[in-house]
Amino acid sequence: MKLLRILFFAVTALSLPSFTIAAPLDYNRDIRPILSENCFACHGFDEKSREADLRMDVQESAYQERDGVTPLKPGDLKKSEVWQRITSTDPDVQMPPPKSHLKLTDADKAKLKAWIEQGAKYAGHWSFIPPQRPPVPHAAQNAIDALVRQLLAEEGLQPSPEADRAMLIRRVSL
Repeated sequence: MKLLRILFFAVTALSLPSFTIAAPLDYNRDIRPILSENCFACHGFDEKSREADLRMDVQESAYQERDGVTPLKPGDLKKSEVWQRITSTDPDVQMPPPKSHLKLTDADKAKLKAWIEQGAKYAGHWSFIPPQRPPVPHAAQNAIDALVRQLLAEEGLQPSPEADRAMLIRRVSL
């Protein structure tokens, strides 16, 4: 199973955004799906169904103060009304509202909390962001080697010694 995991990541290494598994949260990968599933129906682009004149899909609207209340205050959970409503037990204040039958999981709440603490950074839709190759550590010969070495280190394993010429020919012929 570990070998399959290593091979899977090795094959997809060139498309990965970074070499660190425990990276800071990425809006498009980690946060947008949560907001899309639980918030955008009432706080999205559709003006007709929008509640409280708040768009959670647009940074400017989410950061804008309304009647002394700021929906998202980057880096400050106590001043972020979104976080106060997510953690509220009062059904009149709680988001998403109980009548919507939507519910945030504990993992979703943890991601949203970390995202706000990390600055609640928005990003454009992934399809409009040009792809960029992640940096390859200087010690590695290529990106795949770097990723495989990182995954091996995480599992507490050492790479096998480099195969000799006869072994390489045998592998190619098989």
